[in-house]
Formats: sequence, C-alpha cells, structure tokens
Amino acid sequence: MTCLRLVLGDQLDPRHPWFDAVSPDVLYVLMEVRQETDYILHHAQKILAIFAAMRRFGERLRAAGHRVAYLPIDDPDNLPSLTANLDRLMALHGATAFEYQAPDEWRLDEQLRHYAAQLPIPARGVDSDHFLAGRDEVARFFGARKRWTMELFYRHMRQRHGVLLEPDGSPLGGRWNFDAENRKPWRGDPPEPPDLRPVHDHRALWASIEAAGVASFGEPSAGAFRWPIDREEALGQLDAFVEHALPHFGDYQDALSSRAARLFHSLLSFALNVKMLSPAEVIARVEAEGRAGRAPLAAVEGYIRQILGWREYVRGVYWARMPGYGSSNAFGHERPLPEWFWTGRTRMACVRSAIGQSLANAHAHHIQRLMVIGNFALLAGLEPQALHRWYLGIYIDAFEWVELPNTVGMSQFADGGLLATKPYVSSAAYLHRMGDHCGQCHYRRDAHTGPRSCPFNALYWDFLDRNGERLAGNPRLAMPYRQLARMPAARREALVERAAQVLADLDGL
Repeated sequence: MTCLRLVLGDQLDPRHPWFDAVSPDVLYVLMEVRQETDYILHHAQKILAIFAAMRRFGERLRAAGHRVAYLPIDDPDNLPSLTANLDRLMALHGATAFEYQAPDEWRLDEQLRHYAAQLPIPARGVDSDHFLAGRDEVARFFGARKRWTMELFYRHMRQRHGVLLEPDGSPLGGRWNFDAENRKPWRGDPPEPPDLRPVHDHRALWASIEAAGVASFGEPSAGAFRWPIDREEALGQLDAFVEHALPHFGDYQDALSSRAARLFHSLLSFALNVKMLSPAEVIARVEAEGRAGRAPLAAVEGYIRQILGWREYVRGVYWARMPGYGSSNAFGHERPLPEWFWTGRTRMACVRSAIGQSLANAHAHHIQRLMVIGNFALLAGLEPQALHRWYLGIYIDAFEWVELPNTVGMSQFADGGLLATKPYVSSAAYLHRMGDHCGQCHYRRDAHTGPRSCPFNALYWDFLDRNGERLAGNPRLAMPYRQLARMPAARREALVERAAQVLADLDGL
C-alpha cells in the first residue's frame, strides 16, 4: 500500500507532523508544474526561489529517509496540470490513499478539494499547522460588523497567544500600539545593516526554466541569488535581522530612501510564506529581544503587529470573502497599467525607484508598495484587478491569500472600506517628508499645476474632488476635505485640468 502525499511549493515546512516518522508506505510528491508558472506572469526570481527551495526540500526529505517523487520543470513526463501529474503518479505507484495539506489559495483549494472528492481511493486534506488563527477565525470574530478593524483582531490575538503581555494580562508598556513612534524619515544614520543573506548560483536551474519555455519578467540574478532556499538559511536571516536591524526597525519602517533598498526590514516574508519559518517562532524570537532590552518596545511591537496582527488578519479576510473578493472595484477604476510598470522608465523619481527595485529584486518594502506604487495607482484610477495581477507576479513573497487583500482592500480601497478605514492616498508632501527622492526628480514637489508639477499633487486633489460623495464623511479625511472646501474655484479647476493632462498621457510621465 502507498499513501501519496502532495507537497506544494509554499508548504516547505520540515517540522510538519507529516515528517515526524519515516514510512516505506508514504510517497511525498513535489512538482514544478506549468499550471503554477503560467496562470499569471511571474518575476524570474520568484520562480527561481520557489523551484530552488522545493528542490532543496526534496533533497532533505530523501536524506532523512523519506520516499520522494520529484518532477522538475524539464522532465519530459511532467504534465502541465497538477491533477494530471497526480493521476499519472497514482497509477505508476499504485496509490491506495491520497493526502494533501490545505492550500492557502482559494483556487488551489477548490481544485484539490474537487479532485480528492472524485478519487476512488481514500483522500483527505490536513492542516498546514502554520498559521496562528483558523481560516474562519476573523469572520467569526467580527460577525455582522460592517467594518473589520485589524486593531481589534490584533489585540484579540495578543491576548489569545499571550504575546507582549504583563502578568495581569495588560499590554506590555501600557499600550497596545506604538505606531505613532514608528514614522521617522531616514537620513543615512544609523547606516543600513549589511546584507548577510547567502549567495547562490542558480544559473543551471534558470537555464532549464528558460528551456522549458516558462515566461517571466524582471531580473533573474541567477548567478548571485540572495533569497534563502531552506530553513537553515532562513533562520540565519532571522538571526541577522534581530541582531542588526530590529533595534532600528520601528523608527524607520515607513521611511523611503533612494540610497537603501532594504533599510531595516527583515526580508523574511518569503521564508514565512513558503513556511520555512513559522510565525510563532519569529514572534517569540522578536519578543525575547524586546524583553531582554536588546530592541525598543516600539520596534518589537511594530514588527509583531505585522505578523500576529496584519498577516493573520488579511488571511482571514481573504477566506471570508473569496471567491468574489478579487473582482471588487468600488470606484469603478478601469485604466490599464502604464507601460513603465514593466520597465521602471518614468521620470517620477520615487515611482522609478520603487518599481525599478521591484523589477531588480522581486521585492519592495510595504511603504513603497502602498504609498508610492499603490498610491499612484489609486489616484490615477488604474484597474485594481490589473494591479493585483502585477503585484502577485512581481513580488517574491506574493501569494494570493496575502497579496489580494493588501492590494484590493488596503492599497486600492476597492472593497469599499471593509479592510481599510480610509484610502491610502497622499500628495507629494508625504512622499517628501518620508523620503529623499524629490530632490532628484524631474517634477517639482511644491508645484501643483504646470507641466513640471508633481503628478501626485493634482491627482490627489482630483481624486478627493471626484469622490467627495463617497469619502467626504470619512472622519480620517476631514482635514483635506475642509482644505478642498476652502479652495478657490479657479484653483480647483486648474488642479482638475492638470490631473486630466496627467491621466491623458500616463505612459509619458
């Protein structure tokens, strides 16, 4: 008898209970399948990272004594579909049972659920044992509430898991949230910590991917690849983060810089999202640094809020609102993405930096994604679904369960305010305050009209103007709407005219 167990490319957790015991009756299956490379256009480094990590995982399973069937991308017997490969392998190995870990994407979950249901042999899905909240926990927590505020769920998770609490159950330091202290621009001091990630040569793997005809975009960097491909490397990256970056993470987590791509961010999201690391161990490690006095509480709380709060929260929103969530478009935005989303060639310095970095590294930190790229997309009325596909493809850590709510809900406010309390939009003033790009830009940050005026300025006021009926009652937007109401009619008309000029030639910006 043989139980065939499927391991997906984002299920690379060697500590899963599946692997506690070695059995000759269990066959683990991993496959580099065109279904997953081709459903959207992916960044080259994303494909490389997942395939390299899968191969290392398969090797480690074999070394531990497990039976493994691995289908590389260039295997002539490798079929385009996940289920077609499963059918062939089940017949080849005489499978008498089938098991899979619950996928994190609705698309794959549906596919495997239906597939398992029609099999003539026993089949079941098991939990990945990765997340700290169940799929339905966010929905159960908020119930019939109109707005699902992350902060409330975050406090619930802190209390449930005993994180950053005093012995009496109150929040450590007397406050649940230290976000107000974590909004400093970075001017070069303290210096960005060294990049201690390993360097891999994946040129042979990249050649096989290209030879197989897999389409991609972005820079592969195959000869000097910097992303972790196993748990040991991910743990080393966690060590480096808590020692060198965490003490300054809080202060500069919202900073933008043309001189530093990483700043003090951990770059652990890929390792977390493919499950090399567990959120519980990352949280415990960071909390220990704070309690030992090696990192400020504001930095520790800010980082833990991203993992224990936001990451778990958006997953819950995703499962509660799928499959329809992806088509949300509250503003009815329909403009296509400008060509420079694929090239980085725009005269807007902050946008050029954020998109250029994304194309080069398959990564940008959350403020670049939200307040530069996402901000522009929302102000310009770009189609949220097109933006979602771009985000999902370009970022190495982008899997739909986490990327879709972040894009459709938080970045584009396309869900009408279920997830975010306000649209995350700004003029050039915010970008100048938090970054250093404006001084090297073709456009003038302090000009609102005219051909050299920063496009963010006119687009910002035009966005507020045309969406006043929907947004003017939002208390978090009260100040800009008061400014808009006091604005002379001639100035409002000039801003609308400049916005129209910008929107008429987005490719030319």
